[in-house]
Amino acid sequence: MKISYLLVALLFVVSCGTKKSNSTASNAPVSEIKSSSESLTEVDETPTVPEVYQASKTMLMDLIHTKLELKPDWEKAYLYGVATITAKPHFYSSDSLILDAKGMTINSVKLNGKELKYNYADDKLKITLDKIYSRNDQYTVVIDYVSRPNERETGGSAAISSDKGLYFINNDGSDKNKMPQIWTQGETESNSVWFPTIEATNQKSSQEVYLTVADKYVTLSNGKLVSSKKNSDGTRTDYWKQELPHAPYLFMIAVGEFKIVKDSYTRNDGKKIDVFYYVEPEWEKYAQGIFGKTPEMIGYFSKLLNYEYPWDKYHQIVVRDYVSGAMENTGAVVFGDFTYATDRELLDANSESIIAHELFHHWFGDLVTCESWSNLPLNESFANYSQYLWDEYKYGVQEADYNAEIEAKGYMQSAQAQGYHDLIWFTYENREEMFDGHSYNKGGRILHMLRNYVGDEAFFKSLNRYLTVNQFKSAEFHQLRIAFEEVTGEDLNWFFNQWFTGSGHPTLSISQRMEGNEVVLSISQKQNLKKFPLFRLPIQVAVVDDNGKNIYKVVVDKLENEFRFPVKGTLKTVIPDYQEALLAVVNETKDASQFIEQYYQSEKWRTRNRALNLGTKKIDEASSKLILDCLNDPFWGIRSIAIDKAARLKEGNREKAAAIIKELAVNDPSSSVRAKAINFISRAGLEGAEAIFTNAFKDSSYSVVAATLNALSELNPELALKHAEQLEKEADAPTILLTIGSLYANTGDSNKFDFFKENLTNGKATGFDELGLMNTFTSYVAVLNTELIEKAIPVYEYLKENGGTYTKMFIPQNINYILSTIKQRIDGTKDQVEVVKLKDIEAKYTKLL
Repeated sequence: MKISYLLVALLFVVSCGTKKSNSTASNAPVSEIKSSSESLTEVDETPTVPEVYQASKTMLMDLIHTKLELKPDWEKAYLYGVATITAKPHFYSSDSLILDAKGMTINSVKLNGKELKYNYADDKLKITLDKIYSRNDQYTVVIDYVSRPNERETGGSAAISSDKGLYFINNDGSDKNKMPQIWTQGETESNSVWFPTIEATNQKSSQEVYLTVADKYVTLSNGKLVSSKKNSDGTRTDYWKQELPHAPYLFMIAVGEFKIVKDSYTRNDGKKIDVFYYVEPEWEKYAQGIFGKTPEMIGYFSKLLNYEYPWDKYHQIVVRDYVSGAMENTGAVVFGDFTYATDRELLDANSESIIAHELFHHWFGDLVTCESWSNLPLNESFANYSQYLWDEYKYGVQEADYNAEIEAKGYMQSAQAQGYHDLIWFTYENREEMFDGHSYNKGGRILHMLRNYVGDEAFFKSLNRYLTVNQFKSAEFHQLRIAFEEVTGEDLNWFFNQWFTGSGHPTLSISQRMEGNEVVLSISQKQNLKKFPLFRLPIQVAVVDDNGKNIYKVVVDKLENEFRFPVKGTLKTVIPDYQEALLAVVNETKDASQFIEQYYQSEKWRTRNRALNLGTKKIDEASSKLILDCLNDPFWGIRSIAIDKAARLKEGNREKAAAIIKELAVNDPSSSVRAKAINFISRAGLEGAEAIFTNAFKDSSYSVVAATLNALSELNPELALKHAEQLEKEADAPTILLTIGSLYANTGDSNKFDFFKENLTNGKATGFDELGLMNTFTSYVAVLNTELIEKAIPVYEYLKENGGTYTKMFIPQNINYILSTIKQRIDGTKDQVEVVKLKDIEAKYTKLL
């Protein structure tokens, strides 16, 4: 999973340099330089005793196999089930079995056909077995039950908005814009809503699912579809079987009139496995565009890990009203409907990162599972890092580094808002707290540092050992460390202690001075040592002089560190952390000329981005040349920033930049750059802008068309409205509707009310698009007359009842905004008739909260 916690943030690296350099920028010799300073700080070593310790669950019984015979009742939103569970004592002999079973009706419990005594209370089913069983004895109990998910009190969190477990979506068919469907969400501990089990990450079970549904529906579950049998009553029973064991939270079922787009992956041994994409009928023609790189991903990750994809199929399904981002159910991954995109929308953005994320879980999470929620980074940090690995492989290291910097900033923003804690966090209050910027973003950056330190060969060999030793079992982070130590031969406690069981990140202050023929590089650690450790940071430093580029290995491990490097002739620049792997806040002081030079001396995104930003604070010939060079940079991210910087260029260079940017607006391969160029042309008022905009409306990219519409609204509002009205008729995707809506909201034209009403109630906009359009509608409604504010109430009522998960999550904020507007109007008028009318409307909106 999981992207939902990032939505909350919308509202309101440490390098270890590599032992073996993998840089292709230079073949210069690597020298060893040691720190010359001593630590100058005293740290309070008084131990603290945590109030809680979230340990792994004690294993009294071992699940072995789970067979489920299921039949949903759409009208009642019930699931009738028979669970046949095979188990045995883990070590100590026992005559009882305790299962999690939330909000169920238990009809009977049997063993060998005989009724067993049981007690069912507080969502626990305590079964008294027929005798005492030893750890060498297996037994099988059969439980007849009814799951009633809509009748139990539910909770949720920022990452997973509901713990209902089993979801009947539009089961009465009242919303004509939403296909009725059933799906499940097990993580963290919600699958026991729809089948009794031992809900713990350190349990593993093989499974069988017999799912009986009306013949018009298709089904999905874990494992292979063994058979599909039509019954005499017009129903059909699908039999899914997974022989390999996995954790109970990974079990899933889904039912609906989905279309199945078939693909496949061929293993190294020549065996094909099915790779299917389940989508709603209107999205069938786009499914290959959305998910089509999946087989290539499976092959790439299998080769990279030297561990073939271990499961018997890989299917993906997109559902409505999903309570999270996506979920890595073994071989049957669920995605929220934000994943849907037309071929044209896919030109601007895609879901490849999250597809890679969920796929990589099938090694890290499904094959080897964290043994407790405290160890969740063993699942999520690796899944997060898979996004980097895929970008690096498919789109190049600069694309990977670009997105990695966003991940690092996401961790820091999350930590500042919610607090810092250890990556492996044994003192959380609620397990849902583990799904944050630490387990995902920070963990991914830590793995990248570890890779840079040990080198690629050792890194991936260590991962292979970790997977091989712990396959189909659970693990804790020490087992990851041991795998790396066994491969590298090095004690890595120092790394795991500061990054896995420590909090925070280093804050570095970096400066330099010349002393004779040496440059002295000073690096100070400024983080709060009462909260965060004094880090040991192996890094590489590049020194560029008249003799070229030399790279040195150093270790920053003191409060104050000084390193001396020889300089021949003129010092041109010093680049600390040459590999750009550090997860750190870095404040570096040096001349602008050195920042400019580092752009030309590095192929790393962060180094070059910093050079462009810090080397152009003052505009002179050198910085102007840098901006012009960056407009032609191979990487789109640099070109995009350079367009912003071009506004500061002076005459002569400004004209040169304008000519380049006009060309970028038409021919740049990146739609992001083309859109940025359109914005620049508008702001700068360049000659021929309208002609460029007219041509840009024909662009294949919606983001370029949207930028053009916004730009034209500044230059010629009347013409922009005409284009918007034409786009309403042509648009085949909700993305462009957001821009049209924003334009209409800015004009405050009451005649556009029906545009919003139609597009918010016809089911066309889903996920984040629906949320964005609702937010735009709210800003639009707030400036309308009283009658139209009242007329908007049914739209909000519809969204509250039928909107997607994200829309429902933020309806209260939108309603409160309208209410604040109404209050201002009440306070600002003396017309008592108007006051009475407004208070009546206010009461109707208040009922929506």
